[in-house]
Amino acid sequence: MPVRIQAKDFDAGAEIAALRRDNPRIGAVASFIGVCRDANDGDAVTKMTLEHYPGMTEKALDNIIAEAKLRWEVMDVLVVHRVGELRPTDQIVLVIVTGAHRGEAFSACEFIMDYLKTRAPFWKKEETLQGARWVEARTSDDEAAERWNSPKADVA
Repeated sequence: MPVRIQAKDFDAGAEIAALRRDNPRIGAVASFIGVCRDANDGDAVTKMTLEHYPGMTEKALDNIIAEAKLRWEVMDVLVVHRVGELRPTDQIVLVIVTGAHRGEAFSACEFIMDYLKTRAPFWKKEETLQGARWVEARTSDDEAAERWNSPKADVA
């Protein structure tokens, strides 16, 4: 199962080991871990609540992974995304990509994360000293995802 949405924390080392499964063809493992920060937009953040649309979120992530596999020669992909209440320093998301070569794995991992931020239906609400607020989409995330549409973007 390449996508898991869950409330509980994850063990990145165990997830990487399981994905590798002692496969001697794997020459590269690229990963990304997103972590809850204690500040955003200049305000202290005490808690974040992540919500998703069950079924739709998994399908969106499956589609992102499928697109990455079309663009790069990778062997396996895992995305674990947490939902529910998170505190600063809590892990939020894990993306792991295995492949024969590092360039392909790095590019696919970055692509998946960029598209996850812009195309997967997650909603974030932050608790700050000023009160609760929903986190708006960032232009920088849209720009990061848009760069994959250029002709040179698929070069690993």
